[in-house]
Amino acid sequence: LEECSLQLLKAGVKNILIEKPGALRKEGIEQINKTSKELNASCFIAYNRRFYSSVRTAKKMIADDGGVTSFSFEFTEWPKTVLAAITDPEERNQILLNNSSHVIDMAFFLGGHPKELSSYHSGSLDWHRYGTVFAGAGVSDTGALFSYQANYNAPGRWGAEILTAKHRYIFRPLEKLQIQEMNSVKISEVDIDDAIDTEFKPGLYKEVEAFLGENPSATDLCTVEEQCKDFDYYCGIRGDEV
Repeated sequence: LEECSLQLLKAGVKNILIEKPGALRKEGIEQINKTSKELNASCFIAYNRRFYSSVRTAKKMIADDGGVTSFSFEFTEWPKTVLAAITDPEERNQILLNNSSHVIDMAFFLGGHPKELSSYHSGSLDWHRYGTVFAGAGVSDTGALFSYQANYNAPGRWGAEILTAKHRYIFRPLEKLQIQEMNSVKISEVDIDDAIDTEFKPGLYKEVEAFLGENPSATDLCTVEEQCKDFDYYCGIRGDEV
């Protein structure tokens, strides 16, 4: 991704939608960002979960509630699925960047990007040397408190919960939206218009539509500059030194 993106930029391509995570090294994503600015080009990272019907609906409802007060997320991967789908050892080892970052990006997109972050990890796997169990917490740039956890060697699934002063928004699975009212234990599914996500790969249609629009920088697309900032947090969550 890094090499292809740089070649396209140098060849004169002015708008590029790059598969996540854009690069596997902080230096790589920074080089893409630097080169795109020098050549007056625009690069975006393809995090299609931002464009799920569930996420777009919740974003509007959260704004109506007055914003996020706290949120949590889980990015557990299934070893059997990873080992069956990915054969290259290094690609497996990069699974947090290559795949788990989908749900992490979605949570930060809705709740705010980290301003402070404390991360912990333990264990290791034959296919993932960075760790097995992950946990942490922090404060987002919106002032919301957040926490996360994942365990690559235990049952689990991707999920996120966004809390406001009025509601708890539950994404489990991410394609669906459930809601819990204040002073109630009842959890109800929100009726969302997800026809596009049913006809096409979820989130993809709206993501490409945003990219092909007149001003993609003004949409919910993840810019390469934004990815540069978040890369440190991905690596911190994973437990490596940046």
